[in-house]
Amino acid sequence: MKHWLAAVAALLCASAAAADTLVDNVNGYTLDRKGALIRFTGLLVDDDGNVKSLLARKDKRPERPSFRLDGRGRTVIPGMIDGHGHVMAAGFGALQLDLSQTSSLAEAQARIAAFAAANPSPRWIVGRGWNQERWGLGRFPTAAELDAVVPGRPIWLERVDGHAGWANSAAMREAGIGAGVAAPPGGLIEMAGKQPSGVFVDNAMALIQKAIPLPLPRVGDQAFAKAQEIALSNGLTTVADMGTTMNDWLVIRRAADRGGLAFRIISYADGVDTALAIAGAGPSPWLYGGKLRMIGVKLYADGALGSRGAWLKQDYRDAPGQRGFALLNDAALKNLMSRAAMDGLQVAVHATGDAANRQVLDAIEEMAGTYSGDRRWRIEHAQIVDPADLPRFARNGTIASMQPVHATSDWRMAEARLGPERLGGAYAWRSMLQNRVPLAFGSDFPVESANPFAGLAAAISREEASGQPPGGWMPEQKLSLEQAFAAFTTGAAFAAMAETRLGTLERGHLADFLFIDRDIFAAGATPQQIRATQVLETWVGGRKVWQRR
Repeated sequence: MKHWLAAVAALLCASAAAADTLVDNVNGYTLDRKGALIRFTGLLVDDDGNVKSLLARKDKRPERPSFRLDGRGRTVIPGMIDGHGHVMAAGFGALQLDLSQTSSLAEAQARIAAFAAANPSPRWIVGRGWNQERWGLGRFPTAAELDAVVPGRPIWLERVDGHAGWANSAAMREAGIGAGVAAPPGGLIEMAGKQPSGVFVDNAMALIQKAIPLPLPRVGDQAFAKAQEIALSNGLTTVADMGTTMNDWLVIRRAADRGGLAFRIISYADGVDTALAIAGAGPSPWLYGGKLRMIGVKLYADGALGSRGAWLKQDYRDAPGQRGFALLNDAALKNLMSRAAMDGLQVAVHATGDAANRQVLDAIEEMAGTYSGDRRWRIEHAQIVDPADLPRFARNGTIASMQPVHATSDWRMAEARLGPERLGGAYAWRSMLQNRVPLAFGSDFPVESANPFAGLAAAISREEASGQPPGGWMPEQKLSLEQAFAAFTTGAAFAAMAETRLGTLERGHLADFLFIDRDIFAAGATPQQIRATQVLETWVGGRKVWQRR
């Protein structure tokens, strides 16, 4: 009862603060429509949660606002928009076994054993985050290495990129997988002789996943609460949720029905059938006061570099004879894109390798002749692109939806997988802008941290948090801070067809903003200082929805 009363009191306070609110005495920044910084010291918010006006120091303040907040000189910026995240995966990841910080196979095994001992139920042990590259293993892990620490219970652990999974023998038995099992199209099963070794890549992951019991509704609710805390604490006021399942949608709706949806989710369904079942013929309206909308469909052209599922034009340098693979052939990809487009749904296609990016660009060029109008085709990740294909993005207004931290996480692996000579169009943010390609940034959380300030630091430095490599990897692709900030705000809003309401603090836009602990635009601010930025308060629609304690 105490928790319930506290929640009601908080909502009442938030409601009072939303009526003609004056947020004054701030060090404010936003962007204009040309991408230039605008400074302000006061922000007036109407009772609908929209920006009424920005005030400079010399501007007269309203005499009797319903509520005045003294910002005490703190820095205010627009709420950050993650152009590519996975809401429920982040939430479940926070509840499950997390191997993302392990540095060796032995450390991972110890953490798995400890988790199993501390969590006797549910029977299946499910988790994520392992990375054989980080471990320096030089190969994929095996089922036997899981059996050695937890022999009796089924275990399924997804790789950090979500494009491969590691199963133990008990999990394979429960899924009915044994000698002679064949990988489905668009999938790969690592083998030890005639037996599966325990790692399943891309479409082959479903062979194990189908045997895992669905989480209970209350666990889904807990996962969503965790995901929302992750988003708000990192300053994300809007997330483009890539690959929303029917169950994900129901969990989010359940939270929203109870008044518990505090940030904005723009949803891209995990397939055409899901989108049509939820949204019908065309994108859904904005629901819950502009907090939730299904706008499109997420498709996959290939996998990821880490599992060598990214589809390349030439062999992997470190695995001759392998080029990854297409998850959809040309006809299947165009059929799904056409089905979505004919119902007015936006199409977002995951493409990592240069062959996959070429396939999607080819499909878009063909689709564009049939489906006219403002389509805003999206290519998610666009990590390895043949330099000859870079100008093709702009030809049909295709959006490059990219994740800066991928470059600083992947650079050693990318050089090993392809060799420096084949990376001319890799993680090529500046080249995209030079070719007038619309650019949106995100994090791909939980693959990477949801922290957008880490993304800003990566975009302007091309360096890891440790400062490696000095001067940045492929430094010619660095962006200015204003360009990177735009990709996390106005660019991400445009990519989700929300630029008339989100992305800036201009008049008429929703008053989604952050108080942060430093001036990231101050002269001399370093990438390290920007990376260390902490969010103090998160406001959505003129209401404070999160505060650092």
